[in-house]
This record gives sequence, C-alpha cells and structure tokens, in this order.
Amino acid sequence: MTDRSGSRIDHLNIAVPDLAAAVRFYEPTLASIGITKMLEIPPDPVTGRPAMTGFGLARVKPYFWLVDRGTVGTNTHLAFTVDTREEVHVFYDAALAAGATVREAPAVRREYHTDYYGGFVDDPHGINLEAVCHHPVPH
Repeated sequence: MTDRSGSRIDHLNIAVPDLAAAVRFYEPTLASIGITKMLEIPPDPVTGRPAMTGFGLARVKPYFWLVDRGTVGTNTHLAFTVDTREEVHVFYDAALAAGATVREAPAVRREYHTDYYGGFVDDPHGINLEAVCHHPVPH
C-alpha cells in the first residue's frame, strides 16, 4: 500500500479579512481533529505585519496560520489528513456547527485513489476545507 501521510510543507498562511471571526470558526472545527490554537501574534505597527493566529499539534508547532486584513484567494482549498473515516465525519459536522456551508458530503472519491475518503465544506470566508482519510475501511 502507498504511504500518503508525508508532506514537505512546513507551514501555511491563509489571509482572511476578519481574523477574530476566522478564529471563532477554526478553533472548534480544528479541535475536532486534534489541531489546537497555539500562538497569537499581535500586529506590528512598525513593520506593518498584521495580527496572526497559529494552529497546530500541541507541543509540536503551529503550522496553519490565519493572517488578518487579507483577501481570500480564488479557489483556495485546504485539506487536513485524518486517520479514520469517522474523523472525516467529525470534522465535517464540527465545521457545519461552527458556520461552514456544505460543499460535498463525506464519501469515497475514486477519482483521486481507491481509498480516498473526504468531506468538503466552505468556511465563512469562502475557503474550501476538507478532511481526508487515505486508509481503506478496516476489515
């Protein structure tokens, strides 16, 4: 079986027009799959750096950052890997409860590969989010 767990992306910044609103959405949504808010960096008026909030794995590092005063790009998509198909549903339901809208309900997506199981939502700023499990159904 192919190992699909690796990534060379160290961290990712996503610009949002309203950081506080984005954090209110992402905090409970990401917590549903074990990703927590780890760091809040205030704006720096000297350098012009906007406020940022970092999410990641506790005691490891923040790797997903929301950056204030930005514009969401066209077709922005972010997928979070989870270990089980059940976790896809947990993420999907948490996102909807936090204010996301349905894009595509959790299902097998054979166009990617045989065991690709993902669920898609749009966050309140229009970012296409997904939770994906690459493992087959346990027997």
